[in-house]
Amino acid sequence: MPQIGYELSHLSALEAESVHIFREVAATFERPGLLFSGGKDSVVMFHLARKAFWPAPIPFPLMHVDTGHNFDEVIEYRDRVVEQTGVRLIVSSVQDDIDAGRVVEQTGPGASRNRLQTTALLRGITENRFDAVFGGARRDEEKARAKERVFSFRDRFGAWDPRAQRPELWNLYNGRHATGEHIRVFPLSNWTELDIWQYIEAESIDLPSIYYAHQREVVPRDGMLLAKTRFLEIADGEQSHTETVRFRTVGDATCTGCVESTAATVAEVIDEVAATRLTERGATRADDRISESGMEDRKKEGYF
Repeated sequence: MPQIGYELSHLSALEAESVHIFREVAATFERPGLLFSGGKDSVVMFHLARKAFWPAPIPFPLMHVDTGHNFDEVIEYRDRVVEQTGVRLIVSSVQDDIDAGRVVEQTGPGASRNRLQTTALLRGITENRFDAVFGGARRDEEKARAKERVFSFRDRFGAWDPRAQRPELWNLYNGRHATGEHIRVFPLSNWTELDIWQYIEAESIDLPSIYYAHQREVVPRDGMLLAKTRFLEIADGEQSHTETVRFRTVGDATCTGCVESTAATVAEVIDEVAATRLTERGATRADDRISESGMEDRKKEGYF
């Protein structure tokens, strides 16, 4: 009898791995939550979560760590997704921490609320008693994230120790933790930016409009183009101008840059991403440029 071959495509294999991770967490943990910013990675992660449990609703809420300095298009998209899917959304606000005196906001040109997200994130995890939190980080984004396991153990302070990572041989995940500790789970660890966009095309996933080419007033700063918004303080000598741009990643509007681009469709973005040699965080995130170990230092404090 002739052998019938069966082989998953690259994207199908990645999808199957992510779906397995979601189901493993649902079976292992009591109170998981999914971090959702409205960015492309969290959108794909939410899409995969819905697939993992379809036709049942996902068995955990979304949590947005809100800096208060968001792009309007992203917040509109977030609220539309919640309305359309009926998922429960929890918002942990940096402004609440500022008002309560738990953190102090920086001021002046170059100031950002990005680092203040750590306090809001850890407070949200504690208040909602999450024992596992899904994040959309990928290993190809940044060198500190390349060190992460799929199940990343965090101590009772939310801190990450890169030297105490647990082995994950044969894709076996260790979720053991004591009360007060939790696990960060990264279902997209093995995906690349190109994989994400190819999956968006294959699944016809809707994204915020800022991921595609549009005209925007921008301010050149430190080799990047920052969007001129009501949150960005202009330094002496800086001048804004209008460019045709798009965003490769979404974050705090004061530290997330855009790139010059005419890619107005998913197919055009895929062509652009396939040709680039610089990751989206390396190209457009000012918060990663604070030092050589900036991301790792923040992760040790409890950051994403």
